[in-house]
Amino acid sequence: MSRLVVVGVQWGDEGKGKMTDFLGQKADVVVRYQGGNNAGHTITFGGNKYALQSIPSGIFNPHIKNVMANGMVINPKAALAELEGLKSRGVTDFQLFVSDRAAVIMPYHMMLDGAYETAKGGKKIGTTQKGIGPAYCDKYSRIGIRIGDLIDKDYFAERLHDALAVKNMELKMLGMETLEFEPLYKEYLAYGEQLKPYICDTAILLNEEAEKDSKILFEGAQGVMLCIENGTYPFVTSSSPTAAGVPIGTGLAPRYIDKALGICKAYTTRVGAGPFPTELDGELAHYIRERGHEYGTVTGRPRRVGYLDMVALRHACRISGINYLSVMLFDVLSGLEAIKICTAYELDGKQIDYVPSTLSKLERCKPVYIEMPGWKEEVTSVRNFEELPQNAKNYLHKIEELTKTEIVVVSVGPDRTQTIRRKEIF
Repeated sequence: MSRLVVVGVQWGDEGKGKMTDFLGQKADVVVRYQGGNNAGHTITFGGNKYALQSIPSGIFNPHIKNVMANGMVINPKAALAELEGLKSRGVTDFQLFVSDRAAVIMPYHMMLDGAYETAKGGKKIGTTQKGIGPAYCDKYSRIGIRIGDLIDKDYFAERLHDALAVKNMELKMLGMETLEFEPLYKEYLAYGEQLKPYICDTAILLNEEAEKDSKILFEGAQGVMLCIENGTYPFVTSSSPTAAGVPIGTGLAPRYIDKALGICKAYTTRVGAGPFPTELDGELAHYIRERGHEYGTVTGRPRRVGYLDMVALRHACRISGINYLSVMLFDVLSGLEAIKICTAYELDGKQIDYVPSTLSKLERCKPVYIEMPGWKEEVTSVRNFEELPQNAKNYLHKIEELTKTEIVVVSVGPDRTQTIRRKEIF
């Protein structure tokens, strides 16, 4: 298997960064195919912790080509700051390629993102206010600016003039300050000059790598339950993190995608608003949140936590064509007397095994649980599946049974070495 997609199969924050870093040691190319710096991938190795937002997780290996593909929305200022932060920590030998077709996040996108959230009052989506949604909106409205525009002075001036004519009108209507052309033009022209060594047609690069049968690892941002098409709409992101998003987001034909690995936590978390049928509160929620350090990498917001939701997980696996699963933060569950798993929902007195498409129905869904015995033993030093406590193995086998999907990796700690590999898939 030469081309593998790493897909979050919950509401994001599943541990995709660690898994991409773990698998990426054997990759020739690592690709971010959608999203922007609203993502937060935490990678820990050698006693150091790194938080990535836009930069692909293979950036620590000088032999890996790291691609920020056309499906992304890129904040040039933030991406350059992220690179400088890595360089300051000694990460100086890397290969980075930025798509000339990727959309640019401009200051007015962040301003509008905050204004739109404020206008929603008590019905906020819970965005990171990084300008992701407004940037995607402009992309589809055909007034967006692309990375390649920043290195073409005349064309960029034309595109920015046209965009500001619309965006300043929006800002004015919302009672916000409008933006002047000249300072914005000069600032982003300078960003383009700094990014120029990395900018190229990444679709050509990726097709050439695929034809050479290079090992390509694709990493998405967020998770399937936040997919604009198949998630818990409207509490979703503005792109599709599913494996189906790879061909569109990279310019690489679907025939080149071999397999998809679903990344899920041993429990469930969610950031921001939206329905969460298995959500917990009180002491148990606090226990899981503190043991799992469940706070947003980008925002620092405490994550909502709950029992594992198999209805949502099966939905995500089906939508994204998941071939294998990787279970993350498994060590967090050590010490619990019993652990529940949601196997179905009860909706208006009837039991269902699917995720309703409408918010009103999903909010009325009550979890139907089975209960399994927990385990007291710590598992952070375990490296072989057979050495896990029997109840821990039973829990993992139950996940396989309920999803009909093989678990090939179990993470028992944040470091890349704290990983149980059950099967080689890449």
